[in-house]
Amino acid sequence: MHSAPEEILTERLLLRKPRLSDGQLVYDRYASDPEVRSFLLFPPPKGVEDSNEFIERCLSVWKKGTAYPYAIERSGDGEFLGMVEIRMEGHKADIGYVIARDAWGQGYASEAAKVLVDWALGQKQIYRVWAFCDAENKASARVMEKAGLKYEGRLKRYIVHRNISSEPRDALVYAKTK
Repeated sequence: MHSAPEEILTERLLLRKPRLSDGQLVYDRYASDPEVRSFLLFPPPKGVEDSNEFIERCLSVWKKGTAYPYAIERSGDGEFLGMVEIRMEGHKADIGYVIARDAWGQGYASEAAKVLVDWALGQKQIYRVWAFCDAENKASARVMEKAGLKYEGRLKRYIVHRNISSEPRDALVYAKTK
């Protein structure tokens, strides 16, 4: 079992273990925004209750040591920007992230993802950190590149993004290994 730090400081961000009170922030900042949600795997929330359940799941996986979701806050003003998560599975780990629309294009997702990539590869038993995105999500592909992951290939008809289509879509895979 791994033991992740509950807080990680980067140049501009604080990554912290989620709190039960974050459900409203998740809902307000990105979960209720159809444009942000378009490439995410979860369906539109019915309300803040769904975001509260998401936070409860975050705390549950943290306790089990199977994944470490972090709330992303801007250091200067404490603004909640989104979430980043690293999921541990044997010798590998995968990452995912989401940023509120008004914080897009400022490098926050890359900064948050990179620190988790570096942390994971610093763990003795982790040899691979990887992520994927929808083939049309160019911004997410760029986040992975800036986080130090290298393009590995395209998975045909790999993932269903329910907010875009009910059919499987192509995904781009990126990874970093040691």
